Amino acid sequence: MNAIPDLETLKFNKDGLIPAISQQHDTGEILMMAWMNRASLQETLLSGVACYWSRSRGQFWKKGETSGHIQKIKAIRTDCDRDTLLLLVDQVGVACHTGRKNCFYLEAQGGNWVEIAEPLKNPDEIYGRS
Repeated sequence: MNAIPDLETLKFNKDGLIPAISQQHDTGEILMMAWMNRASLQETLLSGVACYWSRSRGQFWKKGETSGHIQKIKAIRTDCDRDTLLLLVDQVGVACHTGRKNCFYLEAQGGNWVEIAEPLKNPDEIYGRS
């Protein structure tokens, strides 16, 4: 991925962020949604590994830097309005910090949010917490 397209054509929000949806490139499974700013998008384009902007921590978040569960970039697309990114990735390990394959494990059923997927890994083991 070592080339950077014109990022000025993208529509970042008032906080300088753009939503980024990651999708497993070979199965089409939606893995997660996170935010990127220009610098994290540039880092992603140059390194070939997903790097996001953590709104809660106010800093870069290189996916997998703690867990080892990185997202190798296969392609980056934008939608017709240029206000959302789609990252086609090769997910190494689980995508969700809860230990699940993806972050979309809650489904609206009968007026409740129901868990439809169990964790594949214990988050305490992933992040070395005791």
